[in-house]
Amino acid sequence: MVGEMRVGGEMLWFNNVKDFGFIATEAGERLYVHGSGFRDGVGPEGRCAGRPVSFRVMGDGETARAEDVVLVEAPSPRRARMRRSGGR
Repeated sequence: MVGEMRVGGEMLWFNNVKDFGFIATEAGERLYVHGSGFRDGVGPEGRCAGRPVSFRVMGDGETARAEDVVLVEAPSPRRARMRRSGGR
């Protein structure tokens, strides 16, 4: 079922000048990703190591690569609420 199912992982690195990089899958695999493999042409800018991504795996073995890659927005951490004391 290669290519049919979306999987998650994180960016290892991406070189904007050379237009390629690598992604680590949740299973620990390292996949090649070309700049054209990002959905709508929206790839990472600047440092991206550790950024979560969602993608499809195309090919298998040494020819496996990430396609239809989407940078996943990490949820914002919740802010602590201020406690209001009734006695002040």
